[in-house]
Amino acid sequence: MSPHWSPLLSLLALLLLVNGAPALLALLWGGALAPPLDGGRRWRDGRPVFGKAKTWRGLVAALVLTPPAAWALGWGWGLGLAIALGAMAGDLIASFTKRRLGLKSSAAVPLLDQVPETLIPALLAKGTMGLNWLDLGLAVTAFTLIDLLVTPLLKRLGAGRRA
Repeated sequence: MSPHWSPLLSLLALLLLVNGAPALLALLWGGALAPPLDGGRRWRDGRPVFGKAKTWRGLVAALVLTPPAAWALGWGWGLGLAIALGAMAGDLIASFTKRRLGLKSSAAVPLLDQVPETLIPALLAKGTMGLNWLDLGLAVTAFTLIDLLVTPLLKRLGAGRRA
């Protein structure tokens, strides 16, 4: 079983876009506060559901930017929307988990910060893109390594968005 390089690189590009879109829009927006997805609500444990870093602006950025990018890469807007929805669901699962563990919005948790937001959309794209399990493993690993290297640099520049 060998990697399908063209679809794999397309998937990686879309994963980087969908996960970077909220931070990019926050940078362009000038750091203005955006309404949190959870509306400031708290869970039964008294902690925020997702936290203030998960915003409507970030969700909209991912959902608006990823479908046309997928279309431009030849995969169709529907796949882009599925990837965006899967990535945002994975990101919210990670944020929800971190809040239950009592961690702040700014707390970095390697693997928890990367795997759900890449594995879920990769699984959704697997059939359409003709990817195999090796491809998915490579995509998740590559994204994780890139994110672990780039996120600290972005945080130093004030653009980090980790939940």
